[in-house]
Amino acid sequence: MAFIIKFILVTVAMFLTDVCWTMYFVEVEKRNSLPAGIWGSAILLFGSIVTINYVDDHRLLAAAIIGSFLGVVATIEYKKRKENKTK
Repeated sequence: MAFIIKFILVTVAMFLTDVCWTMYFVEVEKRNSLPAGIWGSAILLFGSIVTINYVDDHRLLAAAIIGSFLGVVATIEYKKRKENKTK
């Protein structure tokens, strides 16, 4: 049971990490230094949680991969929908 909980937590943490990465690049492209810095700090926070967990159990790397994929896809789809509403 503990493995399943860790798997879910790593997936969520990696999802959040990649949301942060995607938003970081959006803000850097806009030349918004303060928001980019905040997103960069969040990358370190969530990325550290993921790394600490899967270093001890390499099976959790699968959770990190799943979370990473979902985080990027969800963020880009959200941004596209938001931009389409403003047009």
